[in-house]
Amino acid sequence: MNKRQTLKSIAGLAILACSAALLSACSEKQANFSAIDITGADYARDFALTDHNGQARSVKDFAGKVVVVFFGFTQCPDVCPTSMAELVEVKKLLGKDGDRVQALFVTVDPLRDTPEVLKAYMGNFDPTFLALYTSPENLEKTSKDFKVYYKKVDGKTPTSYTMDHSAGSYVYDAQGKLRLYTRYGTGAAPLAADIKLLLK
Repeated sequence: MNKRQTLKSIAGLAILACSAALLSACSEKQANFSAIDITGADYARDFALTDHNGQARSVKDFAGKVVVVFFGFTQCPDVCPTSMAELVEVKKLLGKDGDRVQALFVTVDPLRDTPEVLKAYMGNFDPTFLALYTSPENLEKTSKDFKVYYKKVDGKTPTSYTMDHSAGSYVYDAQGKLRLYTRYGTGAAPLAADIKLLLK
């Protein structure tokens, strides 16, 4: 009797283990992102910045939307405009769901990127995109929290400097939780597909 009960218990545990494995496999398929999944990361959870309209902003302001945060500067010759244009394409690919995406551009050049400059820059891409700025001191703190690198590179004149900076984007789900890090140059289609998964 004891042997029989033991065998039954082992069989029961095996069935439970198989079921758990199947369920786990299903969940992995549901969350098969192209971008790097950083769900549960203990950094870049929020920010305290000002948008180009002068309004204080945090990630909570965009509840119900997937938020894509990119750090750059308006005089950037290639990476920044390419990334913003890609987000315009992402919104198009998502159709009606594109209205549930909020692009945020955080300037790493607050000395030259005034609210007026930032507003005009966003207008070149999408009027719903928001540019965010802060003091140089708070920018340093924010960039450390986001693990973002930026550095001023002197030019021929005091105002002709450029900025080296990280080129990826952070993606938050509609509940304001950090979920993904997408590398520069990944393309609009993979990001749109990832955002579709987050909106489900």
